[in-house]
Amino acid sequence: MDPLLLSIVVGIPLAWHVGLTVFTYYDAGKVGLEPPAKWAAITAVLPLFGFFIYLFERSELDYDPETDPYRGNNFNIHPSRADDTPLRSRGDDRLTPEGDAGAWTDEDSDENDRSSSPPE
Repeated sequence: MDPLLLSIVVGIPLAWHVGLTVFTYYDAGKVGLEPPAKWAAITAVLPLFGFFIYLFERSELDYDPETDPYRGNNFNIHPSRADDTPLRSRGDDRLTPEGDAGAWTDEDSDENDRSSSPPE
């Protein structure tokens, strides 16, 4: 095999691997993921997957529960659908869309719960 081709085939992926490992080491120290050597070792041992593991762990640092639209809800509802009328489930103690606590009626739950009716 030609030495130039061999250096390209081996050298470029190796340079990327070393670059990602060095970036992980310095970035982990900056963002506060301690110890940075642990994250560099994970990136070095698991060539591409280790870097993605580091990125996913790094993104967890930005989580702010006060701005989480899904915190404290019984169901995950996309913000664009938040004004829709919710379907009541068993044990659901949320307020109705009008803001009345416990204003749900049995007709509402029977209408939304098709499993309670006998099979036809």
